[in-house]
Amino acid sequence: MNESPDPLLDLLHLLDLEQIERDIFRGVSRSSLVPRVFGGQVAAQALVAAGRTVPADRGAHSLHAYFLRAGDPGAPIVYSVDRIRDGQSFTTRRVVAVQHGQPIFHLSASFQTYEEGMEHQAPMPAAPDPETLPSAAEMLPRYADRFSDPGVVDRLIEARAAVDLRYVDAPPFGTVGEAREPRSQVWFRTNGKLADDPLLHVCLATYVSDMTLLDSVLLAHGRGGWAVGDVVGASLDHAMWFHRPFRADEWLLYDQESPSASGGRGLGQARIYTADGRLAITVIQEGVVRVPRG
Repeated sequence: MNESPDPLLDLLHLLDLEQIERDIFRGVSRSSLVPRVFGGQVAAQALVAAGRTVPADRGAHSLHAYFLRAGDPGAPIVYSVDRIRDGQSFTTRRVVAVQHGQPIFHLSASFQTYEEGMEHQAPMPAAPDPETLPSAAEMLPRYADRFSDPGVVDRLIEARAAVDLRYVDAPPFGTVGEAREPRSQVWFRTNGKLADDPLLHVCLATYVSDMTLLDSVLLAHGRGGWAVGDVVGASLDHAMWFHRPFRADEWLLYDQESPSASGGRGLGQARIYTADGRLAITVIQEGVVRVPRG
């Protein structure tokens, strides 16, 4: 495994887009576990592009995105930002990601100046202390025999080296053939401290949010996922609401569940909590989830 000496720095460089015109940015891709660009990367880069056209006192409060085509990891991605609205409290941006002359991703994001308001939230569910759970490097080798490709474990560890992601229960590939409750919990934080820029923390959380959200769909059917080879799929759309401030370099609980799967699609919904119990983010995603035809 050819692992970078500082995977988090590599990820931060990935999100640091090149500005080539006033509202046009260019990004590159990192190697992916599948022969397409990782969806969380495109979503995070698009949010970076949008955020760089917004006043610093307006934080992202929501995004809605569609994955249109598989991205080519070997080609740059151009992000064009439309300044849809600049209101007194809210700012709206639309971003289109283009490769080879075709749109591959579309994002709408809204930003808001801080204001006081009514407060309530769903309580944080029970979860064990993340420090008591194994890291990916400790957990993944236990399941090496589940994968037909012996290199999958190393590639998984390398792909997640910038993020400390810890499963509360066994991941889908750990219980292949055993249908379980369609619910999954993971703790995550970056493997290193981040600057205090709120947009950076929002973009890092966006990046991670696409890693495990459809796991709960797989659990309901005893499927192990793409690495096992018993499903094929891809993200279709992705929505996030950012409720309260958080830091992506401090532990966050990603509490995920699937209310439905039908028509070759599976829906995942989740809440992300800070370690002290504040509801920070709500996430919903639908993806293609198909059983390969024999």
